[in-house]
Amino acid sequence: MADLINVQLCYAAPLREYFRALSVARGTTIEQAIRQSGVLQDLPGVDLAAQPVGIFGKKRPLDTVLREHDRIEIYRPLVADPKESRRRRSEKKAAAA
Repeated sequence: MADLINVQLCYAAPLREYFRALSVARGTTIEQAIRQSGVLQDLPGVDLAAQPVGIFGKKRPLDTVLREHDRIEIYRPLVADPKESRRRRSEKKAAAA
């Protein structure tokens, strides 16, 4: 029997949170764990080709090998450019002053 490690998978959709604890074989990649988790069947809108993934808030490629207690995160596409949002807030703040 393969040596197993425990990892977590999370994805936050606008109206739903998805969290699953998994036991996977040592040497499993992020992509393999995501496919094993069933998230792609549960949430058909998730597209690994278009959406970045990461571990504990740091983007990682799908072929990254997992370690014990890693938390895999699937990131949603941005709806607004952060730089543009900051610029609008600063303009609004300057106009109010």
